[in-house]
Amino acid sequence: MNVTIIDYGVGNLRSLRRGLERAGGTVAVSDDPAEIADATALVLPGVGAFEECVRNSKPFHDVLVESAADTPILGICVGLQLLFTESTEGAPDGETIDGLDLIPGRVERLPHDDVKVPHMGWNQLAIERDHPIVAGVDSGGPKVQRADDDEAYVYFVHSYGSAIDSHTVASCEYGFEFAAIAANEAGNVMGTQFHPEKSGPLGLRILENFVAYAETHHSGR
Repeated sequence: MNVTIIDYGVGNLRSLRRGLERAGGTVAVSDDPAEIADATALVLPGVGAFEECVRNSKPFHDVLVESAADTPILGICVGLQLLFTESTEGAPDGETIDGLDLIPGRVERLPHDDVKVPHMGWNQLAIERDHPIVAGVDSGGPKVQRADDDEAYVYFVHSYGSAIDSHTVASCEYGFEFAAIAANEAGNVMGTQFHPEKSGPLGLRILENFVAYAETHHSGR
Protein backbone atom coordinates (compact mmCIF):
# COMPACT_ATOMS: atom_id res chain seq x y z
CA MET A 1 0.00 0.00 0.00
CA ASN A 2 1.42 3.39 -1.04
CA VAL A 3 1.39 5.93 1.79
CA THR A 4 2.49 9.55 1.36
CA ILE A 5 3.78 11.60 4.29
CA ILE A 6 3.16 15.32 3.83
CA ASP A 7 6.39 17.25 4.36
CA TYR A 8 5.62 20.80 5.49
CA GLY A 9 8.72 21.34 7.58
CA VAL A 10 7.63 19.83 10.89
CA GLY A 11 7.76 16.40 12.46
CA ASN A 12 10.31 13.62 12.71
CA LEU A 13 9.73 12.26 9.23
CA ARG A 14 12.52 9.70 9.35
CA SER A 15 11.17 7.73 12.33
CA LEU A 16 7.61 8.06 11.01
CA ARG A 17 8.67 6.71 7.63
CA ARG A 18 10.44 3.77 9.27
CA GLY A 19 7.36 3.03 11.35
CA LEU A 20 5.05 3.03 8.34
CA GLU A 21 7.46 0.82 6.39
CA ARG A 22 7.54 -1.64 9.28
CA ALA A 23 3.75 -1.55 9.17
CA GLY A 24 3.81 -2.74 5.55
CA GLY A 25 3.49 0.56 3.73
CA THR A 26 5.41 1.68 0.66
CA VAL A 27 6.24 5.18 1.84
CA ALA A 28 6.93 8.42 -0.01
CA VAL A 29 7.58 11.84 1.50
CA SER A 30 6.32 14.78 -0.54
CA ASP A 31 5.98 18.56 -0.41
CA ASP A 32 4.32 18.70 -3.86
CA PRO A 33 0.56 19.45 -3.67
CA ALA A 34 -0.01 17.72 -7.03
CA GLU A 35 1.61 14.49 -5.81
CA ILE A 36 -0.31 14.72 -2.56
CA ALA A 37 -3.58 15.13 -4.45
CA ASP A 38 -2.90 11.84 -6.27
CA ALA A 39 -1.90 9.91 -3.14
CA THR A 40 -3.80 6.79 -2.14
CA ALA A 41 -3.25 7.38 1.60
CA LEU A 42 -1.91 10.42 3.45
CA VAL A 43 -0.17 10.99 6.77
CA LEU A 44 -0.07 14.49 8.26
CA PRO A 45 2.60 14.77 10.98
CA GLY A 46 3.03 17.68 13.34
CA VAL A 47 5.11 18.93 16.26
CA GLY A 48 5.29 22.31 17.96
CA ALA A 49 2.61 25.02 18.10
CA PHE A 50 -0.75 24.83 16.35
CA GLU A 51 -0.52 28.27 14.74
CA GLU A 52 2.91 27.54 13.25
CA CYS A 53 1.72 24.20 11.89
CA VAL A 54 -1.36 25.85 10.37
CA ARG A 55 0.82 28.46 8.70
CA ASN A 56 3.38 25.98 7.39
CA SER A 57 0.77 23.54 6.12
CA LYS A 58 -1.34 26.20 4.37
CA PRO A 59 -0.17 25.22 0.83
CA PHE A 60 -1.73 21.79 1.42
CA HIS A 61 -5.04 22.80 3.02
CA ASP A 62 -7.12 22.74 -0.16
CA VAL A 63 -5.77 19.38 -1.29
CA LEU A 64 -6.32 17.90 2.18
CA VAL A 65 -9.93 19.05 2.26
CA GLU A 66 -10.52 17.66 -1.24
CA SER A 67 -8.73 14.40 -0.45
CA ALA A 68 -10.78 13.92 2.71
CA ALA A 69 -13.78 13.07 0.54
CA ASP A 70 -12.36 9.65 -0.42
CA THR A 71 -8.77 9.22 0.78
CA PRO A 72 -7.59 7.68 4.07
CA ILE A 73 -5.82 10.38 6.11
CA LEU A 74 -3.94 9.90 9.37
CA GLY A 75 -2.92 12.89 11.50
CA ILE A 76 -0.29 12.49 14.20
CA CYS A 77 0.06 14.74 17.29
CA VAL A 78 -0.40 18.33 16.06
CA GLY A 79 -1.30 16.72 12.71
CA LEU A 80 -4.42 15.38 14.42
CA GLN A 81 -5.11 18.77 15.98
CA LEU A 82 -5.00 20.40 12.53
CA LEU A 83 -7.82 18.09 11.44
CA PHE A 84 -10.16 19.54 14.10
CA THR A 85 -12.37 22.57 13.61
CA GLU A 86 -10.35 24.98 15.75
CA SER A 87 -7.79 25.44 18.52
CA THR A 88 -7.30 27.96 21.29
CA GLU A 89 -3.49 27.61 21.11
CA GLY A 90 -1.86 30.88 20.05
CA ALA A 91 -5.19 32.74 19.86
CA PRO A 92 -6.15 35.81 21.93
CA ASP A 93 -8.34 35.09 24.96
CA GLY A 94 -11.83 34.08 23.90
CA GLU A 95 -10.80 33.44 20.30
CA THR A 96 -9.64 30.44 18.30
CA ILE A 97 -7.50 29.63 15.26
CA ASP A 98 -9.20 27.68 12.49
CA GLY A 99 -8.14 24.14 11.72
CA LEU A 100 -9.19 22.12 8.67
CA ASP A 101 -12.60 21.19 10.15
CA LEU A 102 -12.33 17.62 8.87
CA ILE A 103 -13.16 16.30 12.34
CA PRO A 104 -15.59 18.43 14.39
CA GLY A 105 -14.13 19.60 17.68
CA ARG A 106 -12.04 22.16 19.52
CA VAL A 107 -8.46 21.74 20.77
CA GLU A 108 -7.81 23.36 24.16
CA ARG A 109 -4.99 23.52 26.68
CA LEU A 110 -4.78 20.61 29.08
CA PRO A 111 -5.80 21.62 32.61
CA HIS A 112 -2.69 21.96 34.72
CA ASP A 113 -3.98 22.36 38.27
CA ASP A 114 -3.21 18.77 39.23
CA VAL A 115 -0.87 17.57 36.49
CA LYS A 116 2.31 18.75 34.82
CA VAL A 117 1.93 20.30 31.37
CA PRO A 118 3.16 19.42 28.83
CA HIS A 119 1.93 15.85 29.09
CA MET A 120 5.13 14.02 28.21
CA GLY A 121 5.60 10.28 28.48
CA TRP A 122 3.65 7.03 28.47
CA ASN A 123 -0.06 6.76 29.14
CA GLN A 124 -2.78 4.19 28.58
CA LEU A 125 -5.54 4.13 25.99
CA ALA A 126 -9.21 3.39 26.66
CA ILE A 127 -11.18 2.31 23.58
CA GLU A 128 -14.43 4.28 23.28
CA ARG A 129 -15.88 2.84 20.06
CA ASP A 130 -15.11 0.51 17.18
CA HIS A 131 -13.02 1.74 14.28
CA PRO A 132 -10.52 -0.07 12.01
CA ILE A 133 -7.66 2.02 13.45
CA VAL A 134 -8.05 0.13 16.77
CA ALA A 135 -8.75 -3.31 15.28
CA GLY A 136 -7.39 -5.96 17.62
CA VAL A 137 -6.59 -3.38 20.31
CA ASP A 138 -8.38 -3.75 23.62
CA SER A 139 -8.13 -1.26 26.45
CA GLY A 140 -4.83 -2.47 27.78
CA GLY A 141 -3.68 -4.72 24.89
CA PRO A 142 -1.60 -5.73 23.00
CA LYS A 143 0.58 -6.10 26.07
CA VAL A 144 3.51 -3.72 26.08
CA GLN A 145 6.19 -3.98 28.74
CA ARG A 146 6.92 -0.61 30.34
CA ALA A 147 9.18 -0.70 33.40
CA ASP A 148 7.46 -3.16 35.79
CA ASP A 149 4.07 -2.68 34.14
CA ASP A 150 2.34 -5.13 31.81
CA GLU A 151 -0.31 -2.72 30.56
CA ALA A 152 -0.49 -1.15 27.10
CA TYR A 153 0.88 2.37 26.84
CA VAL A 154 1.57 4.86 24.07
CA TYR A 155 3.87 7.86 24.02
CA PHE A 156 2.55 11.44 24.29
CA VAL A 157 4.20 14.86 24.01
CA HIS A 158 1.57 17.63 24.03
CA SER A 159 0.02 20.51 25.95
CA TYR A 160 -3.30 20.68 24.09
CA GLY A 161 -6.05 18.19 23.31
CA SER A 162 -9.71 17.78 22.45
CA ALA A 163 -12.26 16.66 25.05
CA ILE A 164 -13.90 13.32 24.32
CA ASP A 165 -16.97 13.55 22.11
CA SER A 166 -18.64 11.64 19.28
CA HIS A 167 -15.38 11.90 17.30
CA THR A 168 -13.44 9.96 19.95
CA VAL A 169 -12.26 6.44 19.12
CA ALA A 170 -9.90 6.06 22.09
CA SER A 171 -9.40 8.31 25.09
CA CYS A 172 -6.72 8.96 27.66
CA GLU A 173 -6.87 10.64 31.05
CA TYR A 174 -4.41 13.35 32.06
CA GLY A 175 -6.02 16.06 34.12
CA PHE A 176 -9.18 15.36 32.14
CA GLU A 177 -10.27 12.80 29.55
CA PHE A 178 -9.16 13.77 26.06
CA ALA A 179 -9.30 12.20 22.61
CA ALA A 180 -6.20 10.06 22.08
CA ILE A 181 -7.60 8.78 18.76
CA ALA A 182 -10.34 10.56 16.81
CA ALA A 183 -12.04 10.08 13.45
CA ASN A 184 -14.60 11.77 11.25
CA GLU A 185 -18.09 10.37 10.74
CA ALA A 186 -17.16 8.61 7.49
CA GLY A 187 -14.18 7.02 9.22
CA ASN A 188 -11.53 7.75 6.59
CA VAL A 189 -10.04 10.80 8.34
CA MET A 190 -8.46 9.85 11.65
CA GLY A 191 -5.61 10.75 13.92
CA THR A 192 -3.64 10.00 17.07
CA GLN A 193 -2.68 12.55 19.72
CA PHE A 194 0.23 10.27 20.65
CA HIS A 195 3.20 9.28 18.48
CA PRO A 196 2.61 5.72 17.21
CA GLU A 197 6.08 5.64 15.65
CA LYS A 198 7.53 6.01 19.17
CA SER A 199 5.05 3.72 20.94
CA GLY A 200 6.51 0.26 20.48
CA PRO A 201 4.34 -2.74 19.52
CA LEU A 202 1.06 -0.98 20.23
CA GLY A 203 2.05 1.99 18.07
CA LEU A 204 3.10 -0.39 15.30
CA ARG A 205 -0.30 -2.09 15.53
CA ILE A 206 -1.99 1.29 15.03
CA LEU A 207 0.14 2.02 11.94
CA GLU A 208 -0.51 -1.49 10.60
CA ASN A 209 -4.23 -0.89 11.06
CA PHE A 210 -4.04 2.35 9.08
CA VAL A 211 -2.19 0.66 6.21
CA ALA A 212 -4.69 -2.22 6.24
CA TYR A 213 -7.61 0.22 6.33
CA ALA A 214 -6.23 2.06 3.30
CA GLU A 215 -5.83 -1.21 1.40
CA THR A 216 -9.39 -2.27 2.19
CA HIS A 217 -10.74 1.19 1.43
CA HIS A 218 -9.29 1.18 -2.07
CA SER A 219 -9.98 -2.48 -2.85
CA GLY A 220 -13.65 -1.92 -2.06
CA ARG A 221 -14.07 1.02 -4.43
